[in-house]
Amino acid sequence: MRLPLLLLTLAPALCAQEAKDWIQLFNGKDLTGWTPKITGYELGDNFGNTFRVENGVMKVSYDKYDNFNARFGHIFYKDKFSYYIIAAEYRFTGDQAPGGQGWALRNSGIMIHCQPPETMGKDQDFPISIEVQLLGGVGKGERTTANLCTPGTNVVIDGKLFTPHCLTSKSKTYDGDQWVRVETMVLGSGVVRHIMEGKTVLSYEMPQVGGGSVSKYIPSAKVDGKLLEEGYISLQSESHPVEFRKVELLNLVGCMDAKAKNYKKHFVKADNGSCQF
Repeated sequence: MRLPLLLLTLAPALCAQEAKDWIQLFNGKDLTGWTPKITGYELGDNFGNTFRVENGVMKVSYDKYDNFNARFGHIFYKDKFSYYIIAAEYRFTGDQAPGGQGWALRNSGIMIHCQPPETMGKDQDFPISIEVQLLGGVGKGERTTANLCTPGTNVVIDGKLFTPHCLTSKSKTYDGDQWVRVETMVLGSGVVRHIMEGKTVLSYEMPQVGGGSVSKYIPSAKVDGKLLEEGYISLQSESHPVEFRKVELLNLVGCMDAKAKNYKKHFVKADNGSCQF
């Protein structure tokens, strides 16, 4: 595996040069390719039309909830990935749903390396995954975004296993309803970096199954100590309305033979079986 220094230190700048290679996971029209899983409901049951598309944005809404009642939701993209950069442009709007927990105010997330959604228990609250936590400012004090949370997982930081549930990033606070872009570089079971405005605000490695902060999961789906080399991506519903106007991914796996027509300089993991000459 090749890990160019430029990719590790200036990933957003490099990716901007490869705009045509980004995969648009959200088409701006409907939920094609996405499947919801809400606590207490079967996979595919979009209770209360929680996840919807209006005016070109994917909205997470609660106007049909009388009470949130811990009905945490996640909407999963159809494909799994291993080495990639995931980017989303999001903003928080309106008021939190009645019954939402205090910590969930202006709170959402991008879940990476998720377990397959069909392996989640009906009443499971969060997928076993790594969460890129998205937080909006509340108009006073600091409240960083692109934080780390670990439902059913652990990571390694500075050579040591990190077992607390969440870790704050070094990002600034984003107040109000402004659109915010977050990027996360994922290199299989190796390095993961959270990036804001071109700067790494959090870094860790060796994402793996373990720890708590996930309930009512199917035991066979949680093999503690298993490194997470790949997984699915989902967006979160935690009781505060949030909108996503862009969800895009740059795949870092592909043909690394420079003589091939489909060679790309940003690839870091070879799939030379896909090379075209």
